Amino acid sequence: MAAAALTREGGEDAFRRLFRFYRKRDASDLRGVVDFSAPGDQVFRSQLSISAVSDQDAYRAGLQPVSQWKAYGLSGYPGFIFIPNPFLPGCQRHWVKQCLKLYPEKPNVCNLDLHMAPEKTTDLWGQSKEQLRRKGSSKWEPRSLLEKLRWVTLGYHYNWDTKKYSANHHTPFPSDLAFLSEQVAAACGFQGFQAQAGILNYYHFDSSLGIHVDESELDHSRPLLSFSFGQSSIFLLGGLKREEAPTAMFMHSGDIMVMSGFSRLLYHAVPRVLPNPEGTALPSCLDQALSSDLPVGSVIEHSSDEDWQVCAKYLQSSRINMTIRQVLAEGQKFPEESGTNGKGQATSEESYHENTKAKRHKPNTV
Repeated sequence: MAAAALTREGGEDAFRRLFRFYRKRDASDLRGVVDFSAPGDQVFRSQLSISAVSDQDAYRAGLQPVSQWKAYGLSGYPGFIFIPNPFLPGCQRHWVKQCLKLYPEKPNVCNLDLHMAPEKTTDLWGQSKEQLRRKGSSKWEPRSLLEKLRWVTLGYHYNWDTKKYSANHHTPFPSDLAFLSEQVAAACGFQGFQAQAGILNYYHFDSSLGIHVDESELDHSRPLLSFSFGQSSIFLLGGLKREEAPTAMFMHSGDIMVMSGFSRLLYHAVPRVLPNPEGTALPSCLDQALSSDLPVGSVIEHSSDEDWQVCAKYLQSSRINMTIRQVLAEGQKFPEESGTNGKGQATSEESYHENTKAKRHKPNTV
């Protein structure tokens, strides 16, 4: 295959060569990308801890009973678990709305805070919803603030320059997202997982995520959880060194990825965002409405038709990804730091995101 041949060429490391290959190729040249909806030889079924999550708690998080989930592993990647869309009908809508309407609100931090006055970023949803609702297909229409959103941080806020978290830059972690994360982690054998930090990434069809390792958390024994919504993407999972060629796989709306154990500290990247494979404006799983009957204690909320129209318009050309981490082990504290500012926030806007139409924003890859 052409992709395999690229890994043997000189010059760039193997990961960068494949990143560039999938970044530039058109959607018809995606042979060799693992598709968990039709698993191949490299894929095997993973066992879940079905008894660790009650059906009631799964329902409360908007998930099917764990006994109905499918979970897969990849040969050569111990600790990697892929769960194709386990969400109940309509429940993905809640998380999309939270990522667009609630989670970008203060005191959480987003990329727009780095070059806009605080009063300008206090209500991104309110400032954007009418513009999004009216938006046509023209590329020349001005972008709303929500469309300029690239990342939001939750809980312990990640510093993009120092690549560290700190005790003095922390805000309450959303309780609904913490509950969802705890159920998924428990189902994967990680009971007692604490959702302490989140990075939400907002992608468009010209976006990518640079090659990096998530190693800033002080406790690497706990998994990294990744949730995807909206349009699809190609995800590259490599090795401990960039000289090792990565495996490419599709991520579709509702898919969950867990990186733990050996796979917790592997290089990874997103070179490409793709239209969902059904060929429709939105994947069919997002067309499903939420049931009128929600269980007692559910963290899922009904979205108004008006709110969902704005979210749906946004997702027609976008993908949202939530990555959730436990930063500290039980009883662990941050080491004393010197010379940090009070907020511990980065000064560069897009150290994590790449956009080919904005070459000045290069990612700080690790």
